[in-house]
Amino acid sequence: MSILIVLVIAAAGAAGAYVYTGMQPVKASELAVKITIEPGTGTGEIADSLEEQGLIKNSLLFRFYLKWKSEGGRFQAGVYEFKPGATYDEIIARLNSGDVVKAEMVRFTIPEGFTVKQMADKLSEEGAVDKDAFLKVAGEASGLNSELLKDIPQNAKLTYRLEGYLFPETYELKKGSTERDIAERMLQETEKRLNEIPDFGKKLEQRGLSLNELMTVASLVEREVVVDGERSIVAGVIYNRLAQHMKLEIDATVQYVLDKPKERLLNSDLRSVDSPYNTYLYEGLPPGPIAAPSLKSIEAALAPTASEYLFYVTKKDGSGEHLFAKTYAEHLKNIETSKAMAEK
Repeated sequence: MSILIVLVIAAAGAAGAYVYTGMQPVKASELAVKITIEPGTGTGEIADSLEEQGLIKNSLLFRFYLKWKSEGGRFQAGVYEFKPGATYDEIIARLNSGDVVKAEMVRFTIPEGFTVKQMADKLSEEGAVDKDAFLKVAGEASGLNSELLKDIPQNAKLTYRLEGYLFPETYELKKGSTERDIAERMLQETEKRLNEIPDFGKKLEQRGLSLNELMTVASLVEREVVVDGERSIVAGVIYNRLAQHMKLEIDATVQYVLDKPKERLLNSDLRSVDSPYNTYLYEGLPPGPIAAPSLKSIEAALAPTASEYLFYVTKKDGSGEHLFAKTYAEHLKNIETSKAMAEK
């Protein structure tokens, strides 16, 4: 009887030693091992992978440990890097928190007021896109995931369907993102920003505008104004001129059509560029936006300052501000005042 007890104790001791040894960390190393856990992978498969990669000694013991600790139900999918020598608890903690390998990212910034062409040039120079491929995506805007697309017209007069809808912001996307991925992310950012404006849909309806009309006005404000306090005033001037069936006569619409923008437009440019975007030739708004408006310009277009102003001219004093007028006679005086500022 005593011999049997001794044998049982010995067996238990051996089993205990086996379990204890099997649960100890493998030999430490600074050489990280990468392991990929696909969505839906079970704890058994994860344990087997850890053993196969030399990160644990025994997958069966790891499974028992998970069951004993009530762990494994919160493991997150992804690519992990573990250094051999980690304990069970350290491995479990990282799998629970989703402490995955950070993907290599590409970071880029789109300034406010950029056109699709300018975006394509910048992103191409930075190696983020193929210029022609990006322009094609911006022109067709097909198959992109955004609710905004139902409100963006498919109009043959539009230079690029996504003009004005790719939000100017700093972005981080995974390296290798396609032109479609990038355009979709920027389009979704515009959607997000619009949805964050309180009562956006209601305000748009109250103004009697389509989304395309609003974004077009906002883009005109963006290209015309540099002083924030004047954005809503200029938006008001645009609406006033539209209401009186006056041509908008905004230089930026002509610049948009030119292959290369000019530092100074001539009268011949204003009248000779035959395009539906040329607001010197055609009454009403252009077919669509002429640039990517900032949130401030969108908000100004949505809530313009009420006034009787119909004209404005830039002060030539370096301030970027404007002189506003209710009548053409006042406007002519403001032009002379502006010229006088330049001579000082």
